Amino acid sequence: MSEDIVAVDVGGTFTDICVLRRETGELRVAKVPSTPNPIEGVVAGVAAAGIDLSKVALFSHGTTVATNALITRNFPPAAMVTTKGFRDVIEIRRGTKEDLWDAYQDVAPPPIRRRHRFEVTERVDYSGTVLEPLDEEGAREVARLLGRRGIETVAVCFINSYANQDHELRMREILEEELDGVLVSTSSEVLPEIFEHERFSTTIANAVLQPLVGGYIRDLESELKAEGYDGDLVILHSGGGVMTPETADRWAVRLAGSGIAAGAIASRHIGQLCGFENTIGFDMGGTSTDISLVYEGEARTTNEWSVQYGYPIRFPSIEVMTIGAGGGSLAWIDEAGALRNGPQSAGADPGPACYGQGGTEPTNTDAHLVLGGLGKELIDGAMSLDPAKAEEALRTRLAEPLGLGVTEAAAAALSVANANMADAIRLISVRRGYDPREFALVCFGGAGPLHGAALARELSIPTVLVPPNPGTTSALGCLLVDIRHDFFTLLLGTTDQVDAGDVEAKFAELTEQAMERMRAEGVAPDAVELSRTIDMRYAGQWRSIAVPVDGEITSLDDVARTFEDEHEREHSYRHEGSPIEVYRLNLRATGATQKAELARHERENSMPEPVARRPVHFGGEDIDTPVYRRADIPAGATFNGPAVLEQLDSTVVVPSGSAVEIDEWLNIRMSIEEAE
Repeated sequence: MSEDIVAVDVGGTFTDICVLRRETGELRVAKVPSTPNPIEGVVAGVAAAGIDLSKVALFSHGTTVATNALITRNFPPAAMVTTKGFRDVIEIRRGTKEDLWDAYQDVAPPPIRRRHRFEVTERVDYSGTVLEPLDEEGAREVARLLGRRGIETVAVCFINSYANQDHELRMREILEEELDGVLVSTSSEVLPEIFEHERFSTTIANAVLQPLVGGYIRDLESELKAEGYDGDLVILHSGGGVMTPETADRWAVRLAGSGIAAGAIASRHIGQLCGFENTIGFDMGGTSTDISLVYEGEARTTNEWSVQYGYPIRFPSIEVMTIGAGGGSLAWIDEAGALRNGPQSAGADPGPACYGQGGTEPTNTDAHLVLGGLGKELIDGAMSLDPAKAEEALRTRLAEPLGLGVTEAAAAALSVANANMADAIRLISVRRGYDPREFALVCFGGAGPLHGAALARELSIPTVLVPPNPGTTSALGCLLVDIRHDFFTLLLGTTDQVDAGDVEAKFAELTEQAMERMRAEGVAPDAVELSRTIDMRYAGQWRSIAVPVDGEITSLDDVARTFEDEHEREHSYRHEGSPIEVYRLNLRATGATQKAELARHERENSMPEPVARRPVHFGGEDIDTPVYRRADIPAGATFNGPAVLEQLDSTVVVPSGSAVEIDEWLNIRMSIEEAE
């Protein structure tokens, strides 16, 4: 009988593996270096974890394949076919720049260059009325030209096709007739909404990723089958759900945020286990930090995001803010003599100075080692750190130029890093109308538990949660999700113009699409849960707010009042009496899958003896601090800081004045003393 559920999260540096025994809730983890061919890393991780694939019930996978492809532009031959006169919409974009004041910084070129963007004659107006029919002979000539150029995948993006998709569908038929095996993405199916640049950009991303994602998933399925696995493979997508290989093959762009979504999902689950509906996820690795927010049990999502600036992807995605702050981030002095931290990183090679691999620049890891937060060994002794090299880097690069002692320089470097991360947390919380004091901070990633308490104190967050395996928590997120898909349609008009019956009719159409997709995914109808929202805004606004809708809509008055409440919460004002506009109807379909249920442990009152003691720098002074092996501390144990807890994949620093409890799931619950 199948007993295990397996999750593999492929990152840029490491591939993380979580294995859950269904009967007992026992969780074991493994971590192996990622490989140029990600499938080799997956197979190596399965072997390192000692997994018998013939006894695995479900294999869940988060991957960076799509994200990395968009960053590196390593695409198969691709082309775009559009309405005559609109070839350069994707190049003109919105005319914005990431840095408004940098006249020399150019936005990256479009994923499909101009020589591979072709025009055909056709025209539909805003209401869907055909003004000029599709020139089928011209369309066939374009198809033949694409064949001579060896094009493998095509994005069909006609203007106003969201209102009438007939021309796009006919263009796809012509391409498939003329080109054997070509993959075609039409904008009216990928993103049926107004705003041509966003629609074209999302469709192009789907087109260029489709061959890569499809090939990768098919190869992975074959490899797993060869190793004895005969169950379902599900892939995590950016919206916080999973989908089957068949759906991922068609909607490849949804995998563009697969990896970072896993951590946000895991932080929500850890928070709910501990009784917190409001949590901020803080995932700090070696190079970057990912920050997410959960409010009233729901992860905050965004409908517009991008892997590269200027080319938006308009699929719902869990909102994650990423900044260049990690264990390997460099501390440096700028031209004005100010101390800075990141976003530059020492990377894995040469790494921090204390690794002894040739690095000479001071990093956050070096600072923690000098201050005592880190010991001289990592990964249960598999890696040794050199304090002398860390001190040398800090002294020559920071302390002497700034006129500080080495300890002062190390503390200052970490203070700057913490300030950068605290600002990022404020952007995703305070700037959105959320008070951090009403949240718990979930810290994970290899470096997250080193900084969590200091950040919580800075932001007056009362509680810090650290999961049992911080370094592999993102992989755990892959075990905690359901099959999920998002559907939407435009419906423009003010609330006094839009008929509630029309809204219900549109939602009925979306429901039919959702149930058809779920049947294709193998989800039973009675296992499907549907949730609805309406995107609304004050007339004349550009941005909209998703307003949840419960039950049948008989009037839009109640929905409008909810919108005004949400607008006031997020933007701190409302326009009483101003017209409110309906923009888009959204339907989310969720189908339950087998999810992780972690084992609960009996609570004990015992506390082990520390394995060592060492001076650790807290609040400007060195304090003799006990060091514990985290695996030795049982559920129910309580103690006060200062303390350091060491484990295979991370180190937890508990400052003075903080109280710690180990709960039934072996999470650390740390109560933070508020800063004066």
